[in-house]
Amino acid sequence: MAEFGESMRREPAAFRRKFRKMAASPFAFYRGSACLFYADLAGAYADGSFLDEQTRRVWIHGDLHAENFGTYMNASGVLVFNVNDFDEAYVGPYTWDLKRFAASVALLGYAKALSDEVIGALVAGFATAYLDELAAIADGGDDAVGALTLDTTTGVLHRVLQTARLNTRVALLDAETVIDDYERRFAITDGREAVGPSAREAVLAAFDDYLTTLPASTGSVAHAIKDVALRKGVGIGSAGLPSYNLLLEGRSQALENDVILYMKQAQVPAVARHVTDEKVAGYFRHQGHRTAESQRALQAYADPWLGHTTLDGVGQLVAEVSPYSADLDWDDVNEPDELASIMRDLGRAVARMHAVADDESSHDLVDFSTEEAIVAVVGGDRPGFAAMLVDFAHRYGAQARGDHQTFVDLFRNGRLPGV
Repeated sequence: MAEFGESMRREPAAFRRKFRKMAASPFAFYRGSACLFYADLAGAYADGSFLDEQTRRVWIHGDLHAENFGTYMNASGVLVFNVNDFDEAYVGPYTWDLKRFAASVALLGYAKALSDEVIGALVAGFATAYLDELAAIADGGDDAVGALTLDTTTGVLHRVLQTARLNTRVALLDAETVIDDYERRFAITDGREAVGPSAREAVLAAFDDYLTTLPASTGSVAHAIKDVALRKGVGIGSAGLPSYNLLLEGRSQALENDVILYMKQAQVPAVARHVTDEKVAGYFRHQGHRTAESQRALQAYADPWLGHTTLDGVGQLVAEVSPYSADLDWDDVNEPDELASIMRDLGRAVARMHAVADDESSHDLVDFSTEEAIVAVVGGDRPGFAAMLVDFAHRYGAQARGDHQTFVDLFRNGRLPGV
């Protein structure tokens, strides 16, 4: 109730949908309960291993679980498989990202009936690849694997990138819009509705403010808005939150290159409640600013449409609805060898994410080399570092399964007030 109380009172039906999705499995529960995870990390699971003053101040993803990876087309036109969904990003201990991911691997492995030994090996492989890539970056980058692209991947992740490559902007537009009197507009569906004149006027004003937040390197972009529609968040992480879709004229008057943006209300990240650094809290103008700045910090060559604004005084994140998005379907990956290969790749991806947002980036909140600081704090105890993550994965995975069962029993017996 402390985390969701106000939103639950405002949108109880949306939270009933959210909680039913969370009830489906321990992993779904874990995805939707980052607030509980960080309360545990700051409480019963508090641990200062492999941390010092600097490495407690790393820009982190904040919700790094196995399903928050996918493809995107970067600003250089290269398809990349990497971390996505930066809604919970903040500055805090780098190990919190790694622990959240490790516990998600334990839950994923348990659901696939993998033994504790295999799960431990998967987490250890992730940890080793993470440290190897960080050390290579700190040493100048010559031995680093680099971004996960069509040129650097094989197997499952390569197939995901190939699938994303088949996607087209026209297909996205055909799925989301209709052509009416020779012009595109949004299709009105159960999840999307038209907006009235006053709401449209407010969104357009917010859009004008958003344009001032785009990086100078974006250059000339289309500004003509063709249509605006309202969506209500129904996902596990966005229950009840309003979100607007904006349809923009593309680079020409041809209908196949129009652009769809989303403008969504940003929330206080769960991790922020457990980080007391006033410099971090005072750095952001609002939650939309925090989310956009965090994504720019953590994602090299981020979406050129990424920006922020305010709507009715509330911070908003603005970004493109990408035609080139594809996710790894974990249901299709079950064998330990395939999973081990993916874990190594994801370890490298997380290492590059942590290394991007430091003293060599355009941000001054983290003013030191994160890769050098993390490599230094781990030192020669790489086996101990991997063992720490493996132990946490097993312990917290078991707790999350127990917490899930408690949650289901409370919810189905009407003992969660407000829903």
